[in-house]
Formats: sequence, structure tokens, C-alpha cells
Amino acid sequence: MSAISGVMQDYLKAIYKLQQGRDSVSTSEIAARLGVAAASATNMIKRLARLRLVAYSRYQGFVLTLAGEKIALEIIRHHRLIELYLAQHLGVPLEQVHWEAERMEHVLSDEVEARMATALGNPVQDPHGDPIPASDGTMRDVRYPKLETLAPGARGVVAHVSDQSPALLRRLARLGVLPGAVLKMLGRRRDGCEVEIEGRRLTLSHTLSESVRVQ
Repeated sequence: MSAISGVMQDYLKAIYKLQQGRDSVSTSEIAARLGVAAASATNMIKRLARLRLVAYSRYQGFVLTLAGEKIALEIIRHHRLIELYLAQHLGVPLEQVHWEAERMEHVLSDEVEARMATALGNPVQDPHGDPIPASDGTMRDVRYPKLETLAPGARGVVAHVSDQSPALLRRLARLGVLPGAVLKMLGRRRDGCEVEIEGRRLTLSHTLSESVRVQ
């Protein structure tokens, strides 16, 4: 890990997330995900391939090797433990923990990671509902259906909210639509969903509904 820069770690983490359930990832996809030029992404992928962290085949895309996946999962574990610690112990708003963790994940030592996990009770998911990789480098494959799939009259528990947009997450937090909240689907509309949470009727736009997964 000490020889792998923070930028490399960001690439490995992004590739891991993009390749789930797929055969390979393209350079254009990773460039779009990280907001970099395609040429920069190509150069980094070749560099990671030389380090045997990525298996790269010209014109066919690339995937992580076992070594690359191990590093990606370690960084994801750092990130999600930090998010939970910031939210639970420091009271950092949910819409801020992702971006704070992005900065801190690269410098977290193994010792502090272990202490943080113990202090949190060895959790299995972060405050957004994403699974936290175990210390042995494994991670549960957990997939939840979208809120909009609930039938009218059915109840569900919010299992996951997307952390990709702070603005949307802030709106969901204000409405109380967060992991653990119990809701009832009242009806689907052309522009979203009408739900009931703790006796309150809410109309969630299609954009907000797309950010919510339930079980």
C-alpha cells in the first residue's frame, strides 16, 4: 500500500465499483467516473497494469487483478468506516461524510482502522447503507430494490440512500428518508412517489426516489 499513491487508490476503487457484475471496464467509463481526460485515464491504467494491479487488454477494456481488488476493498473499508465514525461519533451531517472520507481514506493506518472498527462495534454497513468490507478483504454482495418497485400499500425499510449528490442527500435527510426509516408506499405518480413516514405523507420526486433503496 505504501507504494500506491492516493490517485492510484482512487482508480482502483472506482474500477472495482464499475466492474461489479460485468466482464470489463472501459477507459471512457473510468475517465467519466473520475472526471479526468481519457488520455490521463489510459496512462494510469497502463501504469496500474505494469504494477499487475489491473489486467488490461487493448480494445477490450480492463479488470482488477486479485492484488488490485485487495487494495480497492481496503480503501473502501477505510472510506466507509470513516463515514460511520464521523456520523456517529462526531455528528458530521450525512451529506458531508462522503467528501470528508474521500480525503481521509488514503492516510488511515491499519492500527487506527482497527481501533475505529472496534469503537464502532465492528459494523457491517456505513451510514448510507453500503456494506463495509471485512478486515479479511471480503465484502457481502447486497442489492436492494428501488423505492419505486414497492407496490401501493406495501411497507418497507429504507436500506440505502445514494451518497453521490450532497444536495439530494441533504433533502432526503430533512425529510427523514434515511436508512432504518419505515415507510409505506401510498402510490406512484408520473413524477415520483407518494409515501408515508411516521404518519407524515410525503411526495418524493422521481430524482429523489431513484436515490432510495428499500428492503
